[in-house]
Amino acid sequence: MRIGIDIRNIGKKRTGDEAVFFNLVKNLAELDNNNEYLLFTDILDENTLNEIKNRLDIESKKNFQIISLPTANKFTWNAWTLPQYLKKNPVDIYHTQYILPFLASKSIKLVTTIHDVSFNAYPEMIKITDLFFLKLLIPWSLKRADKIIAPTKFTKDEIIKYYKIDPEKIIIVENAVGENFEKDISPEKLAAVRKKYNLPEKFILYLGTLQPRKNIPVLIEAFASLIGEESYIKLVIAGNRESYNFDKKIDTAIQKYSLEKKVYFPGFIDEEDKPAIFKLAEIFCFPSLYEGFGIPILESMAAGTPVIASNIPTHKEISGISALFFNPKDPKSLLETMLKVLNDTRQEEELIARSSLQCQRFSWKQNAEKTLAIYQKASTGMIDKT
Repeated sequence: MRIGIDIRNIGKKRTGDEAVFFNLVKNLAELDNNNEYLLFTDILDENTLNEIKNRLDIESKKNFQIISLPTANKFTWNAWTLPQYLKKNPVDIYHTQYILPFLASKSIKLVTTIHDVSFNAYPEMIKITDLFFLKLLIPWSLKRADKIIAPTKFTKDEIIKYYKIDPEKIIIVENAVGENFEKDISPEKLAAVRKKYNLPEKFILYLGTLQPRKNIPVLIEAFASLIGEESYIKLVIAGNRESYNFDKKIDTAIQKYSLEKKVYFPGFIDEEDKPAIFKLAEIFCFPSLYEGFGIPILESMAAGTPVIASNIPTHKEISGISALFFNPKDPKSLLETMLKVLNDTRQEEELIARSSLQCQRFSWKQNAEKTLAIYQKASTGMIDKT
């Protein structure tokens, strides 16, 4: 098969969705020597492209090539740039996320990954222009897709609920944690990462995007109460403050509780530094109101750091009994959960032990194997009842 994969997010610091496609392609390169892969991007800079090839380890893979297609914006990519290329250079399978390319030939089997449908659950947290296109184009894409990939049962159920899609068309392919997440990190590496990001000695960590649905202001409010009892501890909010749809209520909350010297913003964390920053944290807190998966939870577990997370269905699905949960709309509930871990060594040790076992359920290699099977079934028109 000739398989096209949209890798535009790789190299753009997009956290979750970048991690999914990066690890998918990297593991497909290790797994598959038979099919031909065309990796589509709008990046033109040669140095960046070489870095991506090196990170994906595909320099010597003759069946993998990166295709750079310049475009004015995301809309023209789907509406014109990519369809015109595929018209002259057809593929058997094309895999992207969310919105499919317009005017693609019916002979091309289309696969789309839907990470979550938070824009349906919390439309007020999405920019009006984004919401318009999502509401307009997602229903069409789901109907046109030959296969739909969802990372959890919760997300699959949400797609069915909001769009009335045939369940047999949606296949669950779970995400995982990068192979670089190891508990045994040298003291030298830990010290270097602490210095690089100017991290405090003791801290609670949040890592991810800084969008409104991530619910960070509630974390800040709970932390403001925590430091009255645990004055030694700080809060580290790792993520790109310049990112799209930044939650301005984060700064408002910090100012309200006068936490300017207690809350640290190290910015985007390089992939190779993630294991160390998780390891350095006392607790990892993930207070989201809505998630399709939640890779940082697994990353913290793999690094051996206790996880507390909002009691939403996705977090419970991927964490099992390996995390403590709190009401994401109640700062007091979050405060009590933080104190449970900070003040109870036995509780902390139990969470770490359970987390080690839980992480073993998830594998990027398994993710790639399942996705390759989806490509094969899509090309033959087979139905998957997973």
